[in-house]
Amino acid sequence: MIKPKRLEKGDTIGIVSPASPSEKNSEVIRASEFLQELGYKVVIGNNVNKLKGFVAASEEERAADFNEMFRRDDIDAVFVTQGGYGSAQIIHLIDFNAISKHPKILTGFSDITSLHLAIHKFSDLITFHGPGMARFNSSDLTDYTKKQFFKAVSSVEPIGEIPVPDDKTWLHTIVPGVAEGELIGGNLTLICATLGTPYQIDTQEKILMIEDADIEPWVFDHMMSHLRNSGLLKVAKGVVVSECHNCVPAKHNPGYYSDTNLEEILEYYLKPLNIPVLYGLPLGHTKDMATLPIGIKARLDADKKQFTILESGVI
Repeated sequence: MIKPKRLEKGDTIGIVSPASPSEKNSEVIRASEFLQELGYKVVIGNNVNKLKGFVAASEEERAADFNEMFRRDDIDAVFVTQGGYGSAQIIHLIDFNAISKHPKILTGFSDITSLHLAIHKFSDLITFHGPGMARFNSSDLTDYTKKQFFKAVSSVEPIGEIPVPDDKTWLHTIVPGVAEGELIGGNLTLICATLGTPYQIDTQEKILMIEDADIEPWVFDHMMSHLRNSGLLKVAKGVVVSECHNCVPAKHNPGYYSDTNLEEILEYYLKPLNIPVLYGLPLGHTKDMATLPIGIKARLDADKKQFTILESGVI
C-alpha cells in the first residue's frame, strides 16, 4: 500500500464534491476560512456545489474535479465537501493510475466509502475515513474529532488506540477475542453496494469496520444478511462496529413490524463467526468522530475493548 505525504502547515488542500452538494454553499466558504486560519491554503474545485438534482454536478464534472486535484502537483491533500449520494456514479471515470502516481491524503466518509474502496483496490493508496468539509468549523468540529483527524493525517507516528470521547461512552463486546489485520470498510450501505461489482470489498484476513446512520433495524438486518450471503463475513478476522445513530424504527408503528434491535442483529450475524467483534466506537455519523486510515494494519482486542491502529497512515 502507498502512504501519502503527511499534511503540514502551509500545504494546499483541494476541495471537491464527488457526491451530493453541501446543504448550504456557505459551508464551503466557512470551512475554507477555518482551514486557512489553521495555516493551510485552499483551492476549490471548478464544479463544487454545481447543483444537479441530488448530486453536486454531472458525473463528468465531478470526476474531472477529483482527477484534477490528484494530478496537480500544487495540491497536497483532497477534502470532500460531504457524502450524501452519488460517489459510485463516478468510479468508472476515476483515473486510478494518476492517483497511484500522485498519492495524496483523501478524507471523507459515508457515501465516500465507494471511493475509498475503489482507490484501495485499484490505486493501492491509503485513504482516510474521516470528516468532510461540512465539519470544519468551530461549531461542528469537536475537540475530539479535530485531535483525532490531525493525529491521523499529520503525524508519522503510529496512531495508536482509538479512544472513546468521554467516560459516558460504553463499548459492547459482542464476541471476545483478539485479531490483527489490515483495516477495510466504511458505510455498510455503500459496502453492500459494491457486492457483485469490480469494486467489491475484500475482507479476506482483514479487520472489517462498518458504520451507518438513520437505518431501521430491518434494513440493517437485510444488509448484514446480504454481506453474509456474499461470503465476506466469514473470511474476516474481526469486526468493529461504530455507534449507529438513530438506527431505530422510523415510526412507532413501522410498516414492517419488528421488535428486534440493532445489538440483537449484530449478535445474530456475527456471533457464529467466532471472531472478535466490538460495538460502539465513534467512527462515522457521530458527534465525535475518529479518523481511520483504510489499508493500515490494526489490532482489535474485544476482551479489553480496545481498537488500535498499529501504523501511521502517512509518511
